[in-house]
Amino acid sequence: MLPIDAAAHSSRWRRRPPVDKAALGLGLTALAVSLPPWPGAALVLVAALAVLLGPAGVTPRHLWRAYRVPLGFCVTGAATLLVQVGGPRGLVALDPGGPVRAGELLLRTSAASLGVLLFAFTTPMSDLLPRLVRAGVPAPVVDVALVTYRMSFLLLDAVRRIREAQAARLGHTTRAAAWRSLAGLGATAFVRAFDRAARLQTGLAGRGYDGTLRVLVPEARVSARFVALSVLLLAVLTILTFALERPLS
Repeated sequence: MLPIDAAAHSSRWRRRPPVDKAALGLGLTALAVSLPPWPGAALVLVAALAVLLGPAGVTPRHLWRAYRVPLGFCVTGAATLLVQVGGPRGLVALDPGGPVRAGELLLRTSAASLGVLLFAFTTPMSDLLPRLVRAGVPAPVVDVALVTYRMSFLLLDAVRRIREAQAARLGHTTRAAAWRSLAGLGATAFVRAFDRAARLQTGLAGRGYDGTLRVLVPEARVSARFVALSVLLLAVLTILTFALERPLS
């Protein structure tokens, strides 16, 4: 199981319905995208961090491990705005307005990423996917997502076991051996993935699979208080943004 999935299953908000957490997490993401980057996205970023590390109970270590990958994409995307290609300044030159635009983009994307992570750290996929059928998503689409989600963990576990076996046989001692091990890893994982899929199909057929995977979903009532507090937080962030709005310079 990936660390973010393990954290979601042990979250303080594990038993809350996904609608409650979507109202907060995805609401913060929507504000980060729609409000002015300064101070709107900055306020959203601070609020998301406070909720993640506070009421949601996410540890800083787990948050950083999950956040550093999207943050790297945010920084890379913002860095491209610092230069301009072509024009009177030369083939490649610093853009005078680049730092401001890069800062605005970095604020927006990093804050939006935290909003999505807030939802991911508190909502296991096993709770979310079966409920999508009630939201109007076609059942076959949800079934494919459920199977893909399950198979991805099986494949990752197989890759880990193969790498451990290769390391035990000194398969990574030299560069040439490492490349041979990598090729063998890819080939073996490919074969095992097809074998797992074939066995899954056989098992489903033996259990009378009729095109729909029936999953028991525990009942959970939407908390009007939680949703109201989430909407209140979003409204306060919006009001503060327009009250403090000024250009980023």
